[in-house]
Amino acid sequence: MEFRQLRTFEAVARHRTVTDAANALDLAPSSVSEQIRTLEKSLGVPLFDRGPRGMTLTEAGDRMLVWARRLQDQAEQARREVTGERARLRLGALETIAATQVPGVLARLAERRPDVEVEVSSDGSRDTLLAAVVAGDLAAALLLDVGDELGGLGFTPPPAALDFVDLGPVPLALVAAPGHRLAGRPLVRGDLAGERLLVNVPACSFWMAGTRILGDSVERVRAGGVAVMRSWARQRLGIALLPEFSVLTDLADGDLIRLGLPLPDLSLRLVWHTDRAELPGLREVLYAASQV
Repeated sequence: MEFRQLRTFEAVARHRTVTDAANALDLAPSSVSEQIRTLEKSLGVPLFDRGPRGMTLTEAGDRMLVWARRLQDQAEQARREVTGERARLRLGALETIAATQVPGVLARLAERRPDVEVEVSSDGSRDTLLAAVVAGDLAAALLLDVGDELGGLGFTPPPAALDFVDLGPVPLALVAAPGHRLAGRPLVRGDLAGERLLVNVPACSFWMAGTRILGDSVERVRAGGVAVMRSWARQRLGIALLPEFSVLTDLADGDLIRLGLPLPDLSLRLVWHTDRAELPGLREVLYAASQV
């Protein structure tokens, strides 16, 4: 096996067609096809099923994909150690938490692992981040979740071996405009019957949190992202369940009030592919981001 064959194999596995993989690698499709055939011949097993909808990995191909990523990671690690370059860690983060939660994570990493250079990219889609972790484009992703298993908040994780560590709590706040009928007293879920809960989209962490906490006791009104929900709540168009960090200024200025319903915290969760954590030192770097 040659590393160029492994890179080509991984590209075909990702793009599912020779043409798309060739475009991504800036190679001729014939070269991509030849490298895949040579790799399969050297292994003695087919790595892809060829069909009208593209190329899908065989069972042997699934196993090979794990090794291809691992071998390329190890080769990159060897190159950096030999040349004296700092290790590089590519993290992804939900846009909702990128500005507020990520700086603390980066500060802890810089303090505990100054030998590691961290690059962060943000995205609005949890599915996109997790797909990038599975594909090896990201070493890990920061998102919001709850519970002892990935997806406890209500989303379905991709079918891959993923591991995680919780870095800290993310408190929630149920807010409304001043003078709301429920202001100033302890509440239970039933007190919210008939209220309008401002939401974004079903995949939003705070929509899912609202479903877990409030159930069907409230009407859902599509508003938009965190900033829009906060603005609409100030204008008395409904109540909003938001991360506490996003409404602290509004609460301090009196533009919003906190309703007295007890709320569980979400967790700031760092997720990575289990196979990549086998690289020397990577798991230790990831755990260095935690508060403990």
